Amino acid sequence: MAIRKKNTKSPPVLSHEFILQNHADIVSCVAMVFLLGLMFEITAKASIIFVTLQYNVTVSATEEQATESASHYYYGIKDLATVFFYTLVAVIIHAIIQEYVLDKINRRMHFSKTKHSKFNESGQLSAFYLFSCIWGTFILISENYITDPTILWRAYPHNRMTFQMKFFYISQLAYWFHAFPELYFQKTKKEDIPRQLVYIGLYLFHIAGAYLLNLNHLGLVLLVLHYFVEFLFHISRLFYFSDEKYQKGFSLWAVLFVLGRLLTLILSVLTVGFGLARAENQKFDFSSGNFNVLAVRIAVLASICITQAFMMWKFINFQLRRWREHSTSQAPTVKKKPAVTKGRSSRKGTENGVNGTVTSNGADSPRNRKDKSS
Repeated sequence: MAIRKKNTKSPPVLSHEFILQNHADIVSCVAMVFLLGLMFEITAKASIIFVTLQYNVTVSATEEQATESASHYYYGIKDLATVFFYTLVAVIIHAIIQEYVLDKINRRMHFSKTKHSKFNESGQLSAFYLFSCIWGTFILISENYITDPTILWRAYPHNRMTFQMKFFYISQLAYWFHAFPELYFQKTKKEDIPRQLVYIGLYLFHIAGAYLLNLNHLGLVLLVLHYFVEFLFHISRLFYFSDEKYQKGFSLWAVLFVLGRLLTLILSVLTVGFGLARAENQKFDFSSGNFNVLAVRIAVLASICITQAFMMWKFINFQLRRWREHSTSQAPTVKKKPAVTKGRSSRKGTENGVNGTVTSNGADSPRNRKDKSS
């Protein structure tokens, strides 16, 4: 008798496709673990480190010369836990925008694979840049940065931050850290990964540098300026995908991009090269967060100048490539007119052929047909 084998089903495994399709649900469950931990006394202390901002200091009214006491924050090692939690939140928000906004537009527009990925990238970044610009501008206005630019370097080190300032930097770091797993979730092409890694790395390097060196005032102004220019580029690209005749946004972006680089260099040199260089306290003190020494100032200015030069180099290459594509697309239309005149004039010489050879047009010409009939 034949022995029947029992159908034994293998236990479910977290496969590659399963993670890609359900990564938002998985991340949501992990984030809910930290939120539920706040409800229990045993786990509340650990969950608070991830969910809320740490290193709170209450400043008295006499010290701040204000009518009420204010709460300020400084940074520390526990901020890594907070950044991790809000990285999970950024992944969830990314998935919500992708599913309920961008995917619906993609179904209607029927983009190609190349346009599909670029449209998703511009859609996500334009939403982030717009939100960051509005949030950063609100902080600049509320803390009187616009009316008094000397705040950028006065009373350095700026080791005490308001709630809005610290939460802004935590959110910025969390967003750009979330871009690493998104390379896997969005199935980014291998040839595009190095470009994306450089792009993300530059953001993290400069944001973390401004945060750790207590240059958060200067960093906030430069981020708002840079994000506004980048928002204009990505929103122009979204309009371009809907209508390829739309080019005005790119022209405006090109002008503002160059102005943005100049303003970035001017503000950086004014703050670091002149403001901090003339400050009285120029001693390195890690405990108080004072990094106002010559070596650090040179390193900060060098990193900013190199980054701006790199961005200008990429910008010039982009404009040259775009100009070449435009010239090649216009070239066939220019060559059509002489091609028609050549065709008319060459009919007279088809009897004897072209370059010493007899063609079919010459054999079937009206004069040959007349000779045959006679």
